[in-house]
Amino acid sequence: MQFFWLYIDDLVGKGLDFMVIMQLIVYVAANVIPLALPIALLLSSIMTFGNLGETFEIVAIKSAGIPLLRFMQPLLIVTMFISGVAFLFSNNIIPIAQLRLATIKYNIIVSKPSFDIKEGVFYDKIEGYVIKLGKKDPDDSTIHDIVIYEKNYNLQDNLLIAQDGIMRVTPDKQFLEFVLNNGVRYTEKGMHMNANTEFVRLGFKRYSKMFDLKSFGMNKTSDSAFKYDPKMLSIRQLNTMIDSLHKEDSFYVKRFITEVHPYFDFTKYADTGWVKSTPIKSKRTFDAQIPDSIKRFVFERSIAQINNVKNSISLINEDQKHKIEILGAHKIEWHRKFTLSVACLVLFLIGAPLGAIIRKGGLGAPLVFAIGFFVVFHLLNTFGERLAHEGVLSVFMGMWLSTIILIPVGIFLTYKAMDDSQLFNQEAYYRIFSKLKKFVITFRFSLPSKK
Repeated sequence: MQFFWLYIDDLVGKGLDFMVIMQLIVYVAANVIPLALPIALLLSSIMTFGNLGETFEIVAIKSAGIPLLRFMQPLLIVTMFISGVAFLFSNNIIPIAQLRLATIKYNIIVSKPSFDIKEGVFYDKIEGYVIKLGKKDPDDSTIHDIVIYEKNYNLQDNLLIAQDGIMRVTPDKQFLEFVLNNGVRYTEKGMHMNANTEFVRLGFKRYSKMFDLKSFGMNKTSDSAFKYDPKMLSIRQLNTMIDSLHKEDSFYVKRFITEVHPYFDFTKYADTGWVKSTPIKSKRTFDAQIPDSIKRFVFERSIAQINNVKNSISLINEDQKHKIEILGAHKIEWHRKFTLSVACLVLFLIGAPLGAIIRKGGLGAPLVFAIGFFVVFHLLNTFGERLAHEGVLSVFMGMWLSTIILIPVGIFLTYKAMDDSQLFNQEAYYRIFSKLKKFVITFRFSLPSKK
């Protein structure tokens, strides 16, 4: 739903057929799995262990001498298997889905809107023409006060005016036909403001004009146009690209030597004679040692040379910053392949003990806790990735931020679940509050009264 709301303006009115829409839904659904799978494991583990705790089956299992960790082992093995499948899916399926989604999304966006000319609005979606209709009858076919400009990108534009007519699309959907009545066609040929310019005015009672609608169809772009995006690459391809980008560091050193070093060629003339005549010993400034006849020329050449050096260094710096951003994007996608599978395992280690602690099944409390922890997980993922993109954190810290924070939470909840903790028991907090209230009242009455 988020995707379709985001691109609703680009999808509506394009005349998309059913198969194109279904392909779009399939590719979008495949890209949503990295978010759907972890929350599915989190919610299912909370519900499963919550139902077992609500029916006192966990108590019976513990009373039989089976610890919670041993009871969790089969489900942990299943979760590890799901995590492996998630890694294979993230490495092999999602890059293809991203590639196909980018291709079909581009084809839809760049295709022109379906034919819709409104009253009193200049319509320029047909290449080479601008059309304005004064009024349209309810049948959307009969039109009045028609103005058509033929754009040829010269100083003159041909103009066609008609009182009324009929607008219709040919049966093969390839052409738009205007059958116009009682109008005038103005044509101007030749150089502007020249005696040889020809101006033609043609009056007509009936005139037919055809517009080609082939450009309104959705063209198909090759998938290879998007294959270099890091999101469309597998682990092996990302390793190759990252290695290639690392090797480009030597390229900038060579480029610096080639483009910047020649401006400092004068340093080889710094001999002992220049050292002996330094301003400290001679008490003369560099300005005073230059003859007045060439002083202005020397300063202008110096400023020009400094500007050239500055521009060259700026260009090299911007180019290298761009390469660093590309390298960071590839590293982020490399780590993303593993964060999906590890997230499944981490959220299971949170959900299973959490369900055993809250001892509530169904879709009530488990859903609330699952959404809460998933929101925290998703925000940490988003913030970490954003900070990694901006260079505030390293790529490793940014992409694994949620895992680093949530693993201790999972260990803490597992420990509390094994110890039959009353972490989410309202009665336990009520008893603590009652004892605290009793202590405050006792302490208050034990104080000496003031007379």
